[in-house]
Amino acid sequence: MTKIGFIGLGNMGGPMAANLAKAGFDVTATDLSIGAVDRAVEAGCKRGDTVASTVKDADVVISMLPAGAHVRSVYTESYGVIANAKKGALFIDSSTIDIDSARAVNAAATDKDFAMVDAPVSGGVAAATGATLTFMVGGEETAFERAKPVLEKMGKNVFYAGDAGNGQVAKICNNMLLGISMIATCEAFNLAEKLGLDAQTFFDISSTASGQCWSMTSYCPAPGPVPNAPSNREYKPGFAAAMMLKDMRLANEAAHKAKAATPLGAQSEAIYALMEAAGKDGLDFSGVMKLIRGDI
Repeated sequence: MTKIGFIGLGNMGGPMAANLAKAGFDVTATDLSIGAVDRAVEAGCKRGDTVASTVKDADVVISMLPAGAHVRSVYTESYGVIANAKKGALFIDSSTIDIDSARAVNAAATDKDFAMVDAPVSGGVAAATGATLTFMVGGEETAFERAKPVLEKMGKNVFYAGDAGNGQVAKICNNMLLGISMIATCEAFNLAEKLGLDAQTFFDISSTASGQCWSMTSYCPAPGPVPNAPSNREYKPGFAAAMMLKDMRLANEAAHKAKAATPLGAQSEAIYALMEAAGKDGLDFSGVMKLIRGDI
C-alpha cells in the first residue's frame, strides 16, 4: 500500500487528505491546528505529530500550504521534508504560491535526488470535498506520471503544464481570468437591473449568447438563476474573496516580472482589495456583486 504524508489540512487540504484515505492509501497527516488533525483522523488518516514524523516513511509527500514562504520553510528547513523524507519519495506541492518559490523548492528537492511537481488546484472547497478538483502540474514528465495516479483520487482533471513552476503559471493565469470575468459579469447584471431587466431574464438570454462565461452559467453572482451558487447563500464561500485577492496579487506580481501588460488584472486586484478593506474578505469572491451594487 502506498504511504502518503500530507502536510496542511485547511479547507482544501483536509478534504483532499480524507479522499486519499477513502481511496485506500495509508495517509499520515499533520497541521499546526490540532483540530484539523483530529478531523483528518476521523476521516481515516493517521496522526502526524511533526513534519519529520509525517514524511519519514512516506512514498509520496503532499503539501497544501498558504504561501510561498511556508512551502520554502516546510521543504528546505532542517525539520522539513527534504531533510527527513526517505530516499526515492515523490513530492507534490498543491499550494498556490509564487512561481519563483515553486521553482526554487523544486530545484532544492531535485538537487537531493527527489522527484517533485507543483500541482495547484482549481475547484474550491466543494470540488476538494467531492474529489473533482482540476490539477495543473509542473515538473519533470516522469515525476508527473508518478503523481498522476495519486492526483486522480482527488480530482477529475489532471493536466501536465510542462517544466517546474508551470503548474503555478497555469493557475495564476486561469484565476486572473476568473477574477476579471466575475467582475464583468457582476457589472452586466447590475446594469441590467438598473435598466429594468430582471436577473433571470438576462441570464436566460446572455447564458446562451456571446456573453456566456463560467462566472455566469456555473457561479452566477446574481441571486436566483443558479441555485447552487454562493449568491443564493448570502455569498458565503465557496472561494473566499481573500483567496481571489491573493491569486490576483500573484498574477500581477508575475506580470510585472515578465513585463506583461495586464491592466484589467491590476484593476481587478484593486477591486478585490476594496472588499478586503471593507472587512468583507469572509464573502465569496462573487460577493464583489455587493460592492458593485453599493451594498458594501
